[in-house]
Amino acid sequence: MRFSLRQLVLAIVLFGIVGLEIELAFLRHADSFAKWIPHICLLVGLVITIAVYLSPGRPVLRTFQGIMVIYLLMGALGVYFHLRGNVEFAIERDPSLSGLKLLWKALRGATPALAPGALAQLGLLGLIYTYGHPSLTTHTAELRSVD
Repeated sequence: MRFSLRQLVLAIVLFGIVGLEIELAFLRHADSFAKWIPHICLLVGLVITIAVYLSPGRPVLRTFQGIMVIYLLMGALGVYFHLRGNVEFAIERDPSLSGLKLLWKALRGATPALAPGALAQLGLLGLIYTYGHPSLTTHTAELRSVD
């Protein structure tokens, strides 16, 4: 059984979503509403990724693309919030910190500063999956031929 590169990319997105959700569950990342946001994004992404696998039509793919853009934004916001929290904690512990020393402490802080970047990576992979997808390009070509 041979899989196309596109199918393998979608499988990576699917396994990445499941893996991140398991990771967040193990970390008990749910003690505030803000910490539930990634869980909700991952659940929605899981549903739309399965829908793409089962029926990769134009509306489903456009929805998938939208969710993947949200993943990019949420990943960037997550990195920002994790870094901000680590900076605040580091300054609280040592008010003399600044510059590169503060950045180094923030990157190595209690909250994994770059971990939300994994969500952004999944968003990029999802967008790569849709790049040049036949269901998206065929419809565009049909519209051009009608004009």
